[in-house]
Amino acid sequence: MTVRVVLADDQPLVRSGLRVLMADHPDLEVVGEAATGAEAVQLVSDTGPDVVVMDIRMPGMDGIEATRLITAGPATTRVLVLTTFDEDDHVYGALRAGASGFVVKDMALDDILTAIRVVAAGDALIAPGVTRRLIADFIARPASVPERPPLPVEGITEREREVLTLVGRGRSNTEIAEDLFITVATAKSHVSRLLTKLGARDRVQLVITAYETGLVTLPR
Repeated sequence: MTVRVVLADDQPLVRSGLRVLMADHPDLEVVGEAATGAEAVQLVSDTGPDVVVMDIRMPGMDGIEATRLITAGPATTRVLVLTTFDEDDHVYGALRAGASGFVVKDMALDDILTAIRVVAAGDALIAPGVTRRLIADFIARPASVPERPPLPVEGITEREREVLTLVGRGRSNTEIAEDLFITVATAKSHVSRLLTKLGARDRVQLVITAYETGLVTLPR
């Protein structure tokens, strides 16, 4: 299956570099480029891509507002934020707006391509090595943009509640399986049911919900 991608970044060099790199991978196809958030939203409407690789800081409509509009619409397009983690505090707003994850611009280009594939497959991805730090900071900060309400957790089983708690702690499916003495396939099944029952787009929303509903709390 070919993953159809829109590149949204106000730096032509960034878009050009990603386009050239993706040209060598037949499973990835760039269907449009945008220099502003408004252009990205319009391109999603026009082309229906699988993934938008979204910069945050763009003139006019920024990546946060564009992400909110894209993920709130009828399209199934997912947003992968491409930013500089240590400098761009707005990444928290992007996650609250519905982004499926983010990667940093100094990551290896091949890792960015892998992230696009992961997000397109319906999973969520956050740059390796910063997941727990990101989530802790994200939950602790007041939202810089209007928040989506926490997903309701009524109606899930006790086992699903345990799985949601572990997802909130940044545990992978393999780690969840080890913690609960179940198979990886069973762990994946529990996560899939949680996504369905809670109406969550992806794993990032499950993590956020685990914190915002008190299943997981920040260390004091």
